[in-house]
Amino acid sequence: MAELDKIYRPAEVEAKQYQRWEDSGLFACVPESKADPYVIMMPPPNVTGSLHMGHALTFTIQDILIRWHRMGGRDALWQPGSDHAGIATQMVVERKLAAEGNNLSRAEMGREKFLEKVWEWKAESGGTITRQLRRLGASADWERERFTMDAGLSEAVRKVFVQLHKEGLIYRDKRLVNWDPKLHTAISDLEVQQVESQGKLWHFRYPVEGEEGRFIVVATTRPETMLGDSGIAVHPEDERYADLVGKHAILPLVGRRLPIVADDYADPETGTGAVKMTPAHDFNDFEVGRRHQLELINIFDRDACINENAPEAYRGLDRYAARERVVADLEAQGLVEKVEEHANVVPHGDRSNVAIEPWLTDQWYVDAATLAKPCIEAVEQGRTRFVPKQWENTYFEWMRNIQPWCISRQIWWGHQVPAWYGPDGTVFVEESEEAAQAAAKSHYGEEVALERDSDVLDTWFSSALWPFSTLGWPSKDPAVVHDLARYYPGDVLVTGFDIIFFWVARMMMMGMHFMGDVPFKDVYIHALVRDQHGQKMSKSKGNVLDPLDLIDQYGCDALRFTLAAMAVPGRDVKLDPQRIEGYRNFSTKLWNAARFCQMNGAALSDDFDPVDCKHSVNRWLVGELVEVERGLERALESYRLDEAASLLYRFIWNGFCDWYIEFAKPLLEQEDYAAETRATMAWAMNLLLRFLHPFMPFVSEELWEHFGDGTLLMGVQRPRLSESLRDPEAAAEIGWLIRLITEVRALRAEVNLPPTAKPVMLAKDADEATAERLAAHSSLTMRLGRLERIETSVEELPQDAVSFVIDETTFGLPLKEVLDIAAERARLQKEIEKLGKEIAKIDGKLGNEQFLAKAPETVIAEQHSRRDDAARAREKLEASLKRLAAL
Repeated sequence: MAELDKIYRPAEVEAKQYQRWEDSGLFACVPESKADPYVIMMPPPNVTGSLHMGHALTFTIQDILIRWHRMGGRDALWQPGSDHAGIATQMVVERKLAAEGNNLSRAEMGREKFLEKVWEWKAESGGTITRQLRRLGASADWERERFTMDAGLSEAVRKVFVQLHKEGLIYRDKRLVNWDPKLHTAISDLEVQQVESQGKLWHFRYPVEGEEGRFIVVATTRPETMLGDSGIAVHPEDERYADLVGKHAILPLVGRRLPIVADDYADPETGTGAVKMTPAHDFNDFEVGRRHQLELINIFDRDACINENAPEAYRGLDRYAARERVVADLEAQGLVEKVEEHANVVPHGDRSNVAIEPWLTDQWYVDAATLAKPCIEAVEQGRTRFVPKQWENTYFEWMRNIQPWCISRQIWWGHQVPAWYGPDGTVFVEESEEAAQAAAKSHYGEEVALERDSDVLDTWFSSALWPFSTLGWPSKDPAVVHDLARYYPGDVLVTGFDIIFFWVARMMMMGMHFMGDVPFKDVYIHALVRDQHGQKMSKSKGNVLDPLDLIDQYGCDALRFTLAAMAVPGRDVKLDPQRIEGYRNFSTKLWNAARFCQMNGAALSDDFDPVDCKHSVNRWLVGELVEVERGLERALESYRLDEAASLLYRFIWNGFCDWYIEFAKPLLEQEDYAAETRATMAWAMNLLLRFLHPFMPFVSEELWEHFGDGTLLMGVQRPRLSESLRDPEAAAEIGWLIRLITEVRALRAEVNLPPTAKPVMLAKDADEATAERLAAHSSLTMRLGRLERIETSVEELPQDAVSFVIDETTFGLPLKEVLDIAAERARLQKEIEKLGKEIAKIDGKLGNEQFLAKAPETVIAEQHSRRDDAARAREKLEASLKRLAAL
């Protein structure tokens, strides 16, 4: 075997090892296997997407779990794929066509030609994110990769739509939707972003019918919508308006009679306590309007311009021009009581960046409330559990208050609604045009021309079927039936909290309804990735970290390990490139340890059995590895990837690299223990690479070529270490030795003892067991503690000795011969004073109201952090000074 290079070069290793994995076929599940399956359905990234830090986190978590269980002997299926991303993809293609000089609009091009262009784009550019996932080391079963508009998935969508329609769970209705006036389509709540803006709050006087000179004052941030008012609501217990309930106001500029109704929605403490009701243009007003049978008056067209339902003077005006005209006309009539500056939040389409309108249209809806009931029960019964558990409350809140789900979109790219309309508007919902024609002929008694619904389905509708449609449902092919029985439900869904409702809940609905079971046993909700100051990443802030750039700079393993180490449940990930650099150093540390092992002849031996180890250092290492294995199992079983990463980091860096290798060096020179130590070292490296592989797959696979069995590490199973390998006596002995050396080093650092200074170490009150341990490990203790010699049976420690206690023994280091105590006291005092000045300076800033008002949050946070660091440093120095002052 060739000697390891002096330096680990991730860029050279990663492409090579990934190609070996993919060529091996080991990513694939094995349906005919007798092993228990372990299944994760990959949340399908948008086909338009490219890898961002949120992706990096969620896919790293999934890959760690898949690799861990695959190496644990499970038949692992990580089902990959991508989502057609209706609006996003359509916009990408439209922009591409415009950039190429295509002057035809989508409408002028026609649906069929335009969709041809979309499919062409998908074939050329749609695989970017799956290629980037390979850079991240994702070991998905790429042979099974699916796309939400594959033929099989399209069949599933049609079957589900038709069946739900025949069951009365999909229907047409006229309701409010989030309407994007630029894209001319309804959009989901997830595609709406709330934008803070500075506006105005207008207070208008509406005359009370039949009471000359009396007005009811309403406040609004959107004066143009008053043209569609059909009522006024007041709180039933608001005494100011008690006598007006049941009466009418007259809508200025229009003349419409507005019933004044009592409803709890009106808040007496907000504004005037009277609320104008525009049921066709406000979601809350829509619900109040339904309760009180208020008229639904739609005053906008699809461009958010005023339509024919408003007085002629306003027709055709853009909504903002109409706002100015309405305010001017009301002012002219003396009906504007006051205008206030008002900060408010305006919903915008996240694709178009224009303000969305709640708009009354005919759309297709799913009866989500009916489908939600068994899903609520499933989580209540524990058939699906959320990790962390508190996210169950979010799930229940949404599911118990669920509204009808609008599933139609007025775009072309997507699953076209399988509905056809006859000449009189009768709708025929079928899986194919032929079936619709047959149903129409049966209905009309003759063949008639049918027109297909031009809408497509919400992207979330097809992705709601992902856990079973990707396995081939609804095909009756025996292989599909087998796969569905074997791989449904999945073990865990890994996703962000922001799509619990949009995706998780809807997969639960469809899975329960069509498969009769939950789609996954666990839902692991991870947090957001933010910058190192806790700020949300955004291009405008300039704080976006690109995972591919970080991989280029630090290597994929370092990024993956950082994300795992910081994936604390319920806490956002504050990603600092310095942490990634630190974990790159960790891989370098492991690499150097491997080189040491290799150069000292460590090699796997077929006849090596760790239970036969004679030396306590080797027996200690073997027992520690049993503890590491058990700790990793506990951590990953409970999705504590942070604890698993921390355990690996501490043991590899400290337990193996720092302690064991140092303890092993003299053993490698002793004839009695050299062979055993080399074999133990190789066995430990082999095992550690297996433990580390799910987290750092590339460096571990590269090292496996030197410490493995000639096969690929990713396909190797972890052995189950026996409890009999633990040796309590060796653990106690070497644990004691580590504590002793650690205390000596800490004491040296505390009194600033130079590395060249070698004090004597005195042991007072040492019992027989301690004396034996000191004798057995004296050379190690002196070398690692930088000591001149060790003396036991000491009656009293000299006055100039600094001391510490381990068990029954007091250990002391006399300093007079090795340290200028007076000079060190002076140095410490000077450092303490310097830190005191720095703390005072920072306190001055943090106590300055002008600084706090003007400085960015990140700067203020940095000052707090600097102060904390300085205070901790001062505390340590003061403790050292106190210790020296007693000498």
